Amino acid sequence: MALFGRRSSSTTAPLEGVDVVLADLDGVVYAGAGALPYAVDSLNLARDGRTLAYITNNASRTDASVAAHLTELGLETAPRDVVTSPQAAMRLLVDLIAPGSTILVVGGEGLVVEVEKAGFVVTRSADDSPAAVVQGFAPEVGWTQLAEAAFALKTPEEEGGIPWIATNTDWTIPQSRGIAPGNGTLVSAVHTAIGRLATVAGKPEVPIFDEAVTRFDSRHPLFLGDRLDTDILGANRAGIASALVLTGIDRPKHVLAAPEGSRPAYILGDLRELHEPYPEVLVADGIATVRGARVAIEGPDVRIVSEGDRPIDLVRAGAAAIWSTGRAIFGFRVPERLYADPFHRP
Repeated sequence: MALFGRRSSSTTAPLEGVDVVLADLDGVVYAGAGALPYAVDSLNLARDGRTLAYITNNASRTDASVAAHLTELGLETAPRDVVTSPQAAMRLLVDLIAPGSTILVVGGEGLVVEVEKAGFVVTRSADDSPAAVVQGFAPEVGWTQLAEAAFALKTPEEEGGIPWIATNTDWTIPQSRGIAPGNGTLVSAVHTAIGRLATVAGKPEVPIFDEAVTRFDSRHPLFLGDRLDTDILGANRAGIASALVLTGIDRPKHVLAAPEGSRPAYILGDLRELHEPYPEVLVADGIATVRGARVAIEGPDVRIVSEGDRPIDLVRAGAAAIWSTGRAIFGFRVPERLYADPFHRP
């Protein structure tokens, strides 16, 4: 479903026809410990007539601890409703090494628990001759763990070295105090030391989406994310319709510049808009129209014809206008007003 594809005049809400809602957590449901505005009520309402589940790249917590946190926020959740990147990593690992092997774990409880549930033995030392390295985010990860990973991975895999699985490579993670470094920065530190690349299990790779679709037997899922380069790209790769919500990492300027593979079906200011009719997005004669918002492409210039009544419609119209040209964002002069950012973020 292309953002600027023609829709009927009787527009429908993004949830129409959806059987399973798959929501990212950081930047979509919460930032740090606290829920984002409107998220809890909107998701509880989305549960009516469909399954509500969660996909997270954050490997620091177990599915049970995530479920407990969501329940405390007012979203009744069971551990089975949470699909984590460590679970996706185990899907990959069981095909690569023998059952019961020793695994060097770089990460916290969320990763350790899944490694042990899969029947493997956890070590923190390269001296224990691990059969693989699995790396995930945890606040306590420091130089010592990263160094042990580098020692264990010093031999290239094509020369007989062991596999290296990263739960995810998100560069950043939203927190209540702001944006902090994510697992991608830690994986990059090991890569810099050894010159190898990890195999990634979480978003934007497909294994984590396959795990979710299989677990919930979904036919028409909708994925909610806040990042174009992991959430939306991953959903697109998995063939899942996606909605980008502007309550986390990526901002209107990133939406305008999104490459083709990272463009969502829906752009939302917050999760209340899941339940609203999504406006028709029309592109004709170089002008994109979304309700009262109109944006024109005139050679190298992007021009706001009309701002409309809602900032989110202006972002939608601007994205549709730029995306419909097939040209990269750096080929345009874009007015600052088009990527003004009145939307909530941590």
